[in-house]
Amino acid sequence: MATTIKSEFERIRNTEVWRTIFRSGSGSSNLHRSQAVQQNIFLHLFSVKVRSRALEFSPTWYLGALTLSTFFILIATGILLMFYYHPSVPQAYADMKDLQFVVASGVFLRNLHRWSAHAMVFLVFAHMFKVFYRGAYRPPRQFNWVIGVFLLLITLLLSYTGYLLPWDQLAFWAVTVGSNIAKAVPLMGKQIRFLMLGGNEVNANALLRFYVLHCVILPLAAILLVGVHFWRIRKDGGLYVPEKKQL
Repeated sequence: MATTIKSEFERIRNTEVWRTIFRSGSGSSNLHRSQAVQQNIFLHLFSVKVRSRALEFSPTWYLGALTLSTFFILIATGILLMFYYHPSVPQAYADMKDLQFVVASGVFLRNLHRWSAHAMVFLVFAHMFKVFYRGAYRPPRQFNWVIGVFLLLITLLLSYTGYLLPWDQLAFWAVTVGSNIAKAVPLMGKQIRFLMLGGNEVNANALLRFYVLHCVILPLAAILLVGVHFWRIRKDGGLYVPEKKQL
């Protein structure tokens, strides 16, 4: 049985499709093994070797891993919520009421998405604070610190754009206040507000724009920057772990 499985796997590895996806086989030499890692985006994001101290709880508190976990939860629950949501007025509010009273486990699904969003904002701030406190932003990691700042901004924008989607009174006036704050920016405040809302008022145009930002543009930007973030961690020598002080 084991021999049959092994021969079948070897046959698949020799097919043109396999060679197209995985251009270099594992091979027996260090060159082939390194090429297999470098030419595979999933393997290239993670280090081959990790210091044992970097896997302990105390150096990192697992804040980065926890943040990534909440992001995955948000993607999964967000996709499920999209099956029951229409970005139109007044259907958006009716869909929220259906999730609350009609859809099986709808309240659980919506609250899981909402509380995961709150947790992600908190964890991103905690992660940034810990990186700053430990001095992990210093060279050669300064570029990855900038990537982290952009990820923080995207996280806040994801939270803000998702605020309008229920189309209730809390969401409407929160976005109204936020857009008026943007309007107060010198020289180009009116243009920023018009770009945000797709007009001069919080209406169906604003709802559609916030929906596209929240469900397409910002998640794709976050996924791209997270990939670069992990890649830079590897290129910068792995997770930053300060040396233990000798007493």
